[in-house]
Amino acid sequence: MLRTIIWLIYFSLYLILSIPMLWKVKKMREKGQIEEHDHIVRKMVKNWALRLMKLAGATMEVTGLENIPEGPVVFAANHQGYADIPLLLTQLDKPNPIIAKKELEKVPLLSHWMKELNCIFIDRENARQAMDSLKKANELLRDGYSVCIFPEGTRNKGKDLLEFKSGTIRLATRAKVPIVPCCIEGTYNMLEANKGFKITPAKLQLHILPAIETAELSREEIKGLDEKLRTIIKEKRDSVM
Repeated sequence: MLRTIIWLIYFSLYLILSIPMLWKVKKMREKGQIEEHDHIVRKMVKNWALRLMKLAGATMEVTGLENIPEGPVVFAANHQGYADIPLLLTQLDKPNPIIAKKELEKVPLLSHWMKELNCIFIDRENARQAMDSLKKANELLRDGYSVCIFPEGTRNKGKDLLEFKSGTIRLATRAKVPIVPCCIEGTYNMLEANKGFKITPAKLQLHILPAIETAELSREEIKGLDEKLRTIIKEKRDSVM
């Protein structure tokens, strides 16, 4: 329990102490200093996430970084637990806004940093708002950013993969960018596998699989792509469990 208390103190304290830097990067965005803004935000968020992982006692294994192509991509990952987001933020070097659930927008300070990271909050219960979120993600891809998305739409908490939503495929095919399948394993052991809010050390795995090109796909090929993507990630997960 002591580990959890220390983790929560650091989580909160870092966000509070980072307020002056938060205002600074907001001003930089207003002035159009986008490249410098993105560099600082990326560095701040990555360092924060790395320290949170260290305090949690997590060890991280990453394979397949060579499978990430040049240019913007859609990273599509299975969603085991809350630790998925810091795992992706610490291990992927591309500027990678995350499509996250609407509830995270209500978290003080954290939501502000997520917005500066160009993260998009999606309301899973509102179809129109979800479409608007995907349009924003499409604009980010056109601007050269990569985007992270969890096709299941919610955490599976270490159980079998849930059905994949079609939004991931629609996003990638409209922008004509590759989909990079990402298999995550072990993150649910940090929190979701425990009773109550208790953080425990865990071995986290991130396996980056060969990219799926979407630019030249036919309509027929696109139709079955969501299930193909799920199968690729599931087979990898089954092999590393």
